[in-house]
Amino acid sequence: MIGEATSVHHLPGALATLGWGDRPAGVLASGSIALDNPAAMGVDSLFRAYSMTKPLTGMIAAILIDQGKMKLDQPLADFVPEFANPKVAVDPTKGLDAVPAKGQITIRQLLTHTAGLGYAGIGQEMVSAEMGKVGVVPAIVTRLKVPELSAPVPTPGPDEFLRRAASFPLVSEPGRAWIYSMGLDVLGLAMERITGKGLETLMAEHLFDPLGMASSSFRVSLGDLGRMTTNYGVREGKLAPLDPAKSSIYRDAPAFAFGGSGLVTTPADYDRYLAMVLMGGKHMGRQVVSPAAVALATSNLILDGTDMSRLQPACDTFGAGARVITKGVEAGFYGWGGAASTLGFVNRRLGLRAGFWVQYMPTQALPVRDAFSKAVLQDLVARTAAPKAA
Repeated sequence: MIGEATSVHHLPGALATLGWGDRPAGVLASGSIALDNPAAMGVDSLFRAYSMTKPLTGMIAAILIDQGKMKLDQPLADFVPEFANPKVAVDPTKGLDAVPAKGQITIRQLLTHTAGLGYAGIGQEMVSAEMGKVGVVPAIVTRLKVPELSAPVPTPGPDEFLRRAASFPLVSEPGRAWIYSMGLDVLGLAMERITGKGLETLMAEHLFDPLGMASSSFRVSLGDLGRMTTNYGVREGKLAPLDPAKSSIYRDAPAFAFGGSGLVTTPADYDRYLAMVLMGGKHMGRQVVSPAAVALATSNLILDGTDMSRLQPACDTFGAGARVITKGVEAGFYGWGGAASTLGFVNRRLGLRAGFWVQYMPTQALPVRDAFSKAVLQDLVARTAAPKAA
């Protein structure tokens, strides 16, 4: 399957990690980090995690909740007063006409994409499209002028971003429905106000440093560009560089650490994070995240009555920035994928962790990530159904 990604779909390279508990992961790798770079794909190659950033932001939130610095159902406006009077679009597909919201946005809703926020570049509503026009875009993709990927206005700094974001109506009442959103980006900035520390500093303090994730950051140094992958766009089955490593947009400092999409990491680093989750917050026998914080982040945080129809594949559960599954053969699942077709997850019930690493978008242009997911699921089904040894 990994070889198929390179031989059949002509990707420069692909890599998968599979591990049990906190034992060293097995690695399957094929190809190189770019079509114009023969350096072999490896566990220390640098990848754009994109939305695989969200679970880490969610874990930081769970840590702060466990520390008593904020509460799960506390209003966002307690920390970000710009959101004190939210409004909801009358018809978010047609315009910005709005009426007062019936409730406040909460921390839980930001973690679970149920706050009703839009998402420029991803949301299909007129609200999300208008956000893009004024730089309310918490993501970077390319230096190239690609209409669907390039915002006409630069993303502003933290305070101005929050001010502009709060000026737009919500696309749904807070708490009513699961709608993929910039909630984790807003939450990252809220946590900066709560702690006085930027999100990258919080991640370094609570995750990167204690777990040995030395290659994880929100910006790539010149010295590390030699091991950075190139991200490709796929159109009609053909690859075109969107973000070549040597001139990567990740060389520049972002407007702020995007809690929903900004992390650059390696398969080895992300596997350390997944192993910590599997071990209930332990790394190499040492408790680095409290069991309570891990339990909160990986539990179902969706309240009864929430419309979950937009979450695909269909599921009525979601945790802190990641999908969780509590029933069926996938019970114990916690994880999420990234826009450049990466994937990272654990199955806490079975003690399995897995990562899949390529760099192309959109994900649906090639069946590569889906094939990996199906193969792992088939293995899980087989293991679950297999009779136990006498």
